[in-house]
Amino acid sequence: MLTIENLSNEIDGKAILKGLSLSINAGEVHAIMGPNGAGKSTLAYTLGGRPGYAVTGGGATFLGKDLFEMEPHERAAAGLFLGFQYPVEIPGVSNLQFLRESLNSQRRARGEKELNGGEFIKLAKEKAALLGLDMEMLKRPVNVGFSGGEKKRAEMVQMGILDPKLAILDETDSGLDIDALKTVGAGINAIMRRPDKAVLLITHYQRLLDYVKPDFVHVLAGGRIVKSGGPELALELEREGYAEVMA
Repeated sequence: MLTIENLSNEIDGKAILKGLSLSINAGEVHAIMGPNGAGKSTLAYTLGGRPGYAVTGGGATFLGKDLFEMEPHERAAAGLFLGFQYPVEIPGVSNLQFLRESLNSQRRARGEKELNGGEFIKLAKEKAALLGLDMEMLKRPVNVGFSGGEKKRAEMVQMGILDPKLAILDETDSGLDIDALKTVGAGINAIMRRPDKAVLLITHYQRLLDYVKPDFVHVLAGGRIVKSGGPELALELEREGYAEVMA
């Protein structure tokens, strides 16, 4: 589904990723862990197409297409979803308005029929229920006045509505208490644990992986993946720390 080969990039002239390679197949959940400054969020933003993240070497394909030949909205329409560590607020635009336009713009790009108001509300209610989010929350401006946990649950509702092929989730567990973590983890599993989908979880801690079980865990340090293993690697990192595991 996603193949990254020897990827290098820079931000403001500073090299961050330095020859990173990774392959993710449909039906798999991969977790990337690593110390601060390793390049984890940079990888997510580069794959998502955030401006300012210049690819200087290597490449990536998504569903057989050159990812970096696609504009960010084309990547999204093709089925790539990027979840942010700090979801942004959009005053004056309701969640429902934002989500309906996002979904229908992607459906138009794929040549699919747009959902009418009734069809969309039915879908929104279904996905909101998965994340325990009251529909009244979706009538409010995007993330305005939301707690950290509410922002993350709203983002997972967005993921459920857009129904991507690949979800790249950048520190989705950041700022969540234990109840919110359980809810978000259950939502990720319900939406994305399918044979035709894949997940790339970027996290500092083992705790999210207690609820979303990874098939593979990778350690990213110095702009490269320096170690890979199964779920037991995350437990080792939690117990020993990065320095000991990478020694």
